[in-house]
Amino acid sequence: MKKIFAMLLVAAMVFALCACGSQPAAPAANQAPAADSDLAYVQGNGKLVVGITDFAPMDYLDASGNWIGFDADMAKAFAESIGVEAEFVEINWDNKVLELNGKSIDCVWNGMTLTDAVQEAMSCPAPYCNNAQVVVVKAEVADQYQTVESLAELNFAVEAGSAGAEAAADAGLSCQEFDTQARALMEVQAGTSDACIIDLLMAGAMIGEGTSYPDLSYTVSLTSEEYGVGFRKGSDLVDAYTAFYKAAYEAGTVMEVATTYGVQESIIPA
Repeated sequence: MKKIFAMLLVAAMVFALCACGSQPAAPAANQAPAADSDLAYVQGNGKLVVGITDFAPMDYLDASGNWIGFDADMAKAFAESIGVEAEFVEINWDNKVLELNGKSIDCVWNGMTLTDAVQEAMSCPAPYCNNAQVVVVKAEVADQYQTVESLAELNFAVEAGSAGAEAAADAGLSCQEFDTQARALMEVQAGTSDACIIDLLMAGAMIGEGTSYPDLSYTVSLTSEEYGVGFRKGSDLVDAYTAFYKAAYEAGTVMEVATTYGVQESIIPA
């Protein structure tokens, strides 16, 4: 009887060991849990919170107080494609990474230049638009400032944390930082700054005859760059956006929206 019991006990132990061997290994104590889906998080909230600044022709308010522009319209279309609504939040551009990582916004979609720093801090799909950083001065003196060397003695206004601020630093130019590019333009218009550095697309929409700043002109291009959307590091919203942009481009929607805001020449094909 004892012999039979012992044999049964051994058989039970062998079965238990085999059963244990078929199970996946338990995660190590220091192994981080799998990251939650960013797409599921946004869909659960029912909204895509988009970080922006007031930046025509990409994001700006219409007469009724609604956000419009190439980026705003595309963000609305993307949000609809994943079953949510777009909610726009004006942010301090210098704090965009903190806002994104703190989940007070879900993406940065505002004519954002894809600098090395941006791409290290965010997950960015392929760029969608070409741009440059340009110098803006009073039109009456524009002919005096046609080269980088001619800019040395000017006092510049730039947006804090922007590609314009970086371009000024790289060129060794003296500048004062403000919260938006629109404010930098106002400083030049008011004469409190000699010049500003802003995005070419904004310059094309905001200065010259028939615009808000008819007495200003842009001269020197300091950089050549590309715009992109920024999501949280590792976000699966990147794949959702990539599929959306490809489909929207092939359907002609991207170029239709771009033409509405006069940026069609700068669009990068999907």
